[in-house]
Amino acid sequence: MRQHVNPLSRIHQLARPLPQLIELFADPSLPLHLDIGSARGRFLLAMAPLAPQRNHLGLEIRRPLVEAAEDDRRRDNLTNLRFLYGNANVNLPEWLAQLSPGQLELVTLQFPDPWFKLRHRKRRVLQPALLLAIAAALAPGRTLFLQSDVEALITPMRQLVGASGAFELAGPEECGPERNPLPVATEREGQVLAEGKPVHRSLYRRNNAPLPPLADLEAHLEPTTSGVDNRLDAEAD
Repeated sequence: MRQHVNPLSRIHQLARPLPQLIELFADPSLPLHLDIGSARGRFLLAMAPLAPQRNHLGLEIRRPLVEAAEDDRRRDNLTNLRFLYGNANVNLPEWLAQLSPGQLELVTLQFPDPWFKLRHRKRRVLQPALLLAIAAALAPGRTLFLQSDVEALITPMRQLVGASGAFELAGPEECGPERNPLPVATEREGQVLAEGKPVHRSLYRRNNAPLPPLADLEAHLEPTTSGVDNRLDAEAD
């Protein structure tokens, strides 16, 4: 069961500077995989040994999950993995801007909390400023991977990425409902597939296009009606 956290609550709006890579990893020069919303951390705990050529960083807004994941990381002595507590939209943009050019290799955003209502869209993880920060930090050819079991949630995420003009969508031979480009499934993904339900995935590569002004991308999110995004909207908190 998902345990929603309101990222707009005062405690999660506090600016907490994230540590620099030299403070986090044994070899801070390695390319970086950033997993936004790493939850209990089991996805990255499995990924880090499979991809020792990268550092892996999980950012999670629920502090108890971060603490439990860090306990497991220390137990497994994974020096190319760290978990941090933070709000992606508050803590990441400035931190991403300080990375060395080309260091960010992969960003994953998997099964985020499904805020359905239009009035709750500011609680969704992939906001325009965060997307622009990710795009600015990714060199051409580097990748952004999105997946969700809620089509009505991933659809506006896809629309936002498309509106940015900064990414090219990979073809179905690389990513699709039956093809995860990553070698490890998240816990949520495993549960969804075990129930015979679909998983919606999109893999993007950064292109050479300049980034649009933030205001233009924010205008893209403005609702055009007072209705709902989907039939589940009326049931959401």
